[in-house]
Amino acid sequence: MEEKLKLYGFNNLTKSLSFNIYDICYAKSQREQEDYIKYIDEQYNSERLTKILSRVTEMIGARILNIAKQDYDPQGASVTLLIAEGAAVSSGKKKPVPSKPRKESVVAHLDKSHVTVHTYPEFHPETSIATFRVDIDVATCGEITPLKTLDYLIGQFDSDIITMDYRVRGFTREVSGKKLFMDQKMTSIQEYISPETLDEYDAVDINLYQANLFHTRMLIKETELQNYLFNTDIYEIPPKTRLAITSSLRQEMIEIFSGRNVY
Repeated sequence: MEEKLKLYGFNNLTKSLSFNIYDICYAKSQREQEDYIKYIDEQYNSERLTKILSRVTEMIGARILNIAKQDYDPQGASVTLLIAEGAAVSSGKKKPVPSKPRKESVVAHLDKSHVTVHTYPEFHPETSIATFRVDIDVATCGEITPLKTLDYLIGQFDSDIITMDYRVRGFTREVSGKKLFMDQKMTSIQEYISPETLDEYDAVDINLYQANLFHTRMLIKETELQNYLFNTDIYEIPPKTRLAITSSLRQEMIEIFSGRNVY
């Protein structure tokens, strides 16, 4: 076990994890696309998102001070938690959710730290592809770190494309007075993801070590078509059409993964 750092006073380092997940779906008609959005809103409403963030808070050894959450109309949700370092005891007072808010959100506030999640379901009527994006941000101060929650978060969503940014800011001091700009040794975010999870994805890193900035992108390797069809059985689709759908789904994933259009 790694020896614990002996610091002078409080650990002043701020650690921020930005975590984006994309789920891709084929829905052949506008009606099916709209039904997919309704399904996503039901599956990932602010109540469930609050439970996910509460578990994240517990995993990093923090406690919840306050929760703010919102479901949006026509779609989407947000949750924010304010958290504090210490035992994970849920003490936040839940705010009532308006019956017809503009969108869905949950916010949890921590003492000098916070966890937030926002959902973004979307589709275009001229295409047959719908996407669902989840943005999760975890900002912590002190010894707690959000990196240990990565496998859990990936497992809570249908994660086809994942982008992660981790940054450590500020400095703290050892008892000798020496400044510490990192309180843990790391070279990649991938070090905190299980080999079993990594084996399912193609992953690339873009890291700026001098600035304590770490970036990882992950793209699912296997795309079994039935898993991407909404309310449609694969055997209802002719083989040639299946190939075209698979190709369009893969193109959508590659474009999101690379951040550029593929023609």
